[in-house]
Amino acid sequence: MFKTANEFSLHIETMAAESGASHMDTLLKYCEDNFIDPADVASLISKPLKDKIEVEFQELNYLPKQATLDV
Repeated sequence: MFKTANEFSLHIETMAAESGASHMDTLLKYCEDNFIDPADVASLISKPLKDKIEVEFQELNYLPKQATLDV
């Protein structure tokens, strides 16, 4: 269905924005609806989407927070 990782990631980001759900929840919902194992879409997740998911996990305290610089 998707030719590139960027197309897939853009689709997930658009769905997340429309639904108001987190990127990870949207990704898992997509996998569930299409009967796909989440491990199979790992190669389709772009770096910017991975970064957004990482930030969400840090905000939920699933990952340790990293220091940031206020510029």
